[in-house]
Amino acid sequence: MRTGSPLLRLSFGTGSSPTCQRRAASPPGAIPLLGFKLPAMAPPPPSEQPDAAAPGAGAISRVLIFMAMEKEAMPLVNKFKLVEAPARESIFPKGAPWTRFYGIYKDLHLDLVMPGKDAVFGVDSVGTVSAALVTYASIEALKPDLIINAGTAGGFKAKGASVKDVFLASDVAFHDRRIPIPVFDMYGIGARKTFAAPNILKELNFKLGKLSTGDSLDMCPQDEEAILSNDATIKDMEGAAVAYVADMFSTPAIFVKAVTDIVDGDKPTAEEFLNNLISVTAALDVAVTKLVDFICGKRISDL
Repeated sequence: MRTGSPLLRLSFGTGSSPTCQRRAASPPGAIPLLGFKLPAMAPPPPSEQPDAAAPGAGAISRVLIFMAMEKEAMPLVNKFKLVEAPARESIFPKGAPWTRFYGIYKDLHLDLVMPGKDAVFGVDSVGTVSAALVTYASIEALKPDLIINAGTAGGFKAKGASVKDVFLASDVAFHDRRIPIPVFDMYGIGARKTFAAPNILKELNFKLGKLSTGDSLDMCPQDEEAILSNDATIKDMEGAAVAYVADMFSTPAIFVKAVTDIVDGDKPTAEEFLNNLISVTAALDVAVTKLVDFICGKRISDL
């Protein structure tokens, strides 16, 4: 109702329909209450007024953790005492194999999501397609304040990476979307800066490096050329896809990757990855726990 407009009063008579009468608007500053006009109270002096925002207001409340593999994720599920959402409470479309664990850790609501097992082959649904789909569905349903994409990655010794190193990605890009047409080529690479988190880098002592993403565990010559062009220190199979969706919906995302294998080393990639997965997952578990502890009580701008 506009200030200064006439007020309407309903009058009821015995056996009659209500009639609508006009009466004058209350004088400025008066509060109408049951037909009486009470003077408006003056606001308290500035010294007695509450702060515009209580301490901690605006702090990060809901964190979405995306992980591609069950073996990578379960140590964190246990560490944070998360519980699996039953099928009847699923936030995901019917038929999707995606899984969600959730719970409260300190002052954070944590949701850890995974693509789940492929219905045909029974293996983790790794790769960019599943990563993008799960990230999109989770953002739509959960509205997180922050996304953490945590997982394992290959590292390049030429860029200073070693097995068990934990990196915070400064940039992400694709290395296997080759579209040799002007502008489409840049779209295919999809290079973008990640959310800057200088305080995380400083306090948790992570290494910093660029992340390159593709849908193959190995590296063909064309991929190698693109990875070198991306100036990547680490490579994975999900990060740039998560970043693409997070950027689309203006959700801050950070990428924490622990190195399982040395891509430019002398060991077969698949063999080294499998041999180191358990021990490197333990290092990732420690790193993500420290990260979540650091996030507690902080604003996005504090990261």
